[in-house]
Amino acid sequence: MTLEELAAVIASRKDADPGSSWTAKLLSKGPEKCAEKFGEEAIEAIVEAVKGDQAGLTAEAADVLYHLLVMLASLDVPLDDVMAELARRQGMSGIAEKASR
Repeated sequence: MTLEELAAVIASRKDADPGSSWTAKLLSKGPEKCAEKFGEEAIEAIVEAVKGDQAGLTAEAADVLYHLLVMLASLDVPLDDVMAELARRQGMSGIAEKASR
């Protein structure tokens, strides 16, 4: 599954019954809860990375990506906008990009 496909699935669940869909349940709780869940998953990924557990990190990274997309959807930020921002930064050094902010 691509990130675009996952984002489409998440978008399709925005109006689903929260009792039948984890995604709908998260989205129904608002952007703050979605951001909290994203943060929790990011911390879990960090823990797995520090432990050097590749399988654990792989699983947590999948959770991070999912929860990032849910958080974006909760605020109506299209994945295409994030991808466009990455494209804008392509070819720019990280140092130059940071200085432009």
